[in-house]
Amino acid sequence: MAENSPARLWTMRATYVALALAIFFVHLLPLQIMPSRIAGPDVLTALTFAWALRRPDYVPMMSIAGVMLLADFLFHRPPGLWALLVLLTSEWLKVRGRHVRENTFAAEWLTAATGLLVITVIYRVTLALLIVTPGMLSLWVMQYGMTVAIYPLVAAISYLALGVRRSTPGEYDHTGRPL
Repeated sequence: MAENSPARLWTMRATYVALALAIFFVHLLPLQIMPSRIAGPDVLTALTFAWALRRPDYVPMMSIAGVMLLADFLFHRPPGLWALLVLLTSEWLKVRGRHVRENTFAAEWLTAATGLLVITVIYRVTLALLIVTPGMLSLWVMQYGMTVAIYPLVAAISYLALGVRRSTPGEYDHTGRPL
């Protein structure tokens, strides 16, 4: 029952924001002089999807919106577009999460990969329609593949280090609502 207490809930919500700020810090460090030929994974999106599928109460809508909008500003993306797509997908994953939690990890991984693929294509099409240079397609495909590949690692670290596990059917929060 201590795992479903209000203190634990707010601690994990603050942990999500703190992890996002740490990802921003690491991403913005000037570690490379030359432009990279390899697109790295979007760890923040993988983290958001993993937590939305496993414990939707840890990532409320306003936290996701604020974190992703800040990411758009810091990473020089069109403000609000990626944030909106990740927010909508996270809310869809929260609803789907009840069905996915009863299945294996492969179903969870496939659900997150499908959601990421859909928003990546929508993002690219939207940029093309607005006549904004979306960048090289190969880098987008590489980033998608790297993000899907790193999802199990993000889920494992979330589970082992932070205790973000999937809620079981029939589990209730401190107010008596089913998780």
